[in-house]
Amino acid sequence: MKPVVYIETSVISYLTARPSRDMLVSAYQVATREWWTAASDRYELVASLLVIAEAGAGDRDAARSRLDTLKGVRLLETSPEIDLLAAALVDQGAVPHHAAGDAVHIATASCHAANYLVSWNFRHIANAAMNPRIARVCRQEGYELPFICTPSQLME
Repeated sequence: MKPVVYIETSVISYLTARPSRDMLVSAYQVATREWWTAASDRYELVASLLVIAEAGAGDRDAARSRLDTLKGVRLLETSPEIDLLAAALVDQGAVPHHAAGDAVHIATASCHAANYLVSWNFRHIANAAMNPRIARVCRQEGYELPFICTPSQLME
């Protein structure tokens, strides 16, 4: 059985965006494309309806490209448990109120027992300083936090 990887929206955005002139963003794009090439062979890729909603926003052509990329990714069901865990993450200060969507990504991956949550969102998801607080809230609520990493950290 393949490890399950929850793909947060930033990964799809870097994967499908036009090449950037910014050296750091360009490096993230290259790493994402390299990881994506082999990811479906090594992992079961999953996402959520929130990823679909976020990927479908903005420029119509870019949104279409993001959504086309997600066609082969299994969508996880929403549940009251996800809503409760996301609320707990925000209410207990593990994720800021203004980033409630990020709490939903974390809660979805946790409630569905994903092995990994892959993201380029260093503010509220792939943030080593916030990770212990996020993990504590998840454990208090009866869930294990998936290993949160970037695509480059998940390359073999």
